[in-house]
Amino acid sequence: MTQVLPTAIVIGGGIAGLVAARELAISGFGVTVLEAADHFGGSVYSHELAGLTLDAGAESFATRSTAVADLLKDLGIEQSIVPPLPGGSYLYTTNAHGEPEAFPSPQSGIMGIPGDPQAEDVVVVIGEEAAREAARDLDTPVDPALLEGPISFGDLVRARLGETMLERLVTPVVAGVLSAHPDVLDADAVSPGLRKAMAREGSLSRAAASLRKAAPAGSAVAGIHGGMRMLPEILVSDLRDRGAELLLSAPVQSVTRGDDGSWRIETAEDSFATEKLVVATDGTTAAGLLSAEFAAAEAVVPQETGAPIALVTLMVDAPELDSHPRGTGLLVAPGTKGVTAKALTHASAKWKWLAEAAGPGTHVVRLSYGRLDDAVPANFEDERLIETGIKDASILLGVELASADVVDADVVRFTGGLPFATPGHRAAMQDLRAAVEGNNEGLQLVGAWLAGTGLAAVVADTRGRVSVNSR
Repeated sequence: MTQVLPTAIVIGGGIAGLVAARELAISGFGVTVLEAADHFGGSVYSHELAGLTLDAGAESFATRSTAVADLLKDLGIEQSIVPPLPGGSYLYTTNAHGEPEAFPSPQSGIMGIPGDPQAEDVVVVIGEEAAREAARDLDTPVDPALLEGPISFGDLVRARLGETMLERLVTPVVAGVLSAHPDVLDADAVSPGLRKAMAREGSLSRAAASLRKAAPAGSAVAGIHGGMRMLPEILVSDLRDRGAELLLSAPVQSVTRGDDGSWRIETAEDSFATEKLVVATDGTTAAGLLSAEFAAAEAVVPQETGAPIALVTLMVDAPELDSHPRGTGLLVAPGTKGVTAKALTHASAKWKWLAEAAGPGTHVVRLSYGRLDDAVPANFEDERLIETGIKDASILLGVELASADVVDADVVRFTGGLPFATPGHRAAMQDLRAAVEGNNEGLQLVGAWLAGTGLAAVVADTRGRVSVNSR
């Protein structure tokens, strides 16, 4: 007698959707994944330059959490995890004389907050006077108001470490990673657990040092041999081996609840019915598909949207870069004179596999454009963005590059931007999810808009929620 599996539908085939689908398949569900785009993986996918297949989106994952490494182990490819090459990263920010300068990134702490405000690599960036001001954090009692209620990451840092520390050291990191100034970002979303650690340690610097110490040994990030693009490919292969149905170019047109409690999903080509539904889209799409359910729960998705992002990848013939003059790359402080990019990754100096594939003298450099308060550069036409990228790379790397040095180039755009977490966002999203899911049996919501930015946050949140609720 043929066993009939309970069915589950996953709307969205990004990393959250694929991970959710895998957890459901492991739990015994017959799974169908509906993805609107023409590729799986969301912002984790590939493009090709001069015959090399490269990451078009995310190219690493944070190692503060073991979430991604644990997933890769479960997929049987933990041996493919690779650390970045030594060399470290740099900050391109304004020095004490008001001029732009590249500084090696301080090695302690998290998200630009140093574990030791008077460490030599901190003082060289912010100056002795600002370092002395920041060091008061070590002896000044923590105001209880900083530990309770919504607060921006910028206000938290400013209150404990001062304005100069915030603008010269913390802002380049936060704005480079999250495409927004710390003043508009929720402290708990930027660095979960930081305020709890500050309450325990009695200091923001000691809190940052404790979180850094608690993280796994080694680099703060890691990658996959061949690129992070391998992750969705491996997840798709694993799902197909488990009998899942995966459909591309299948945007969902409507989601309704039947009288029997089942969920009815309509695409242009098909209709589906299921008792288990996971919506793994962005927040705006989820609210549109589940408008009745959101309204009944009085749940409102914030209308703030992240900055549009444009990534310019250059493959250049430049033996002068063989010495990796700026390590693995730079983060740029907003407003720094002469540079439009918010970050540069010297990819072939960061990943050994890529350096070997590119060969001596050939380098892959990727520049990122677009901040919440300065979205204009990300909207430049491709040709202008590439020209801007060549100019910015020359300044940031300290090596003169010209159009004639460019072997190939490409521009990738993310129009939706990164999830934008205003103060209070994290708690509000937890309440929203609890309200919507609590009123609708068989429904789960996952994705970066709920979990936070970054593969580690998305993977941990999705696996934890879907595996617990599907067995």
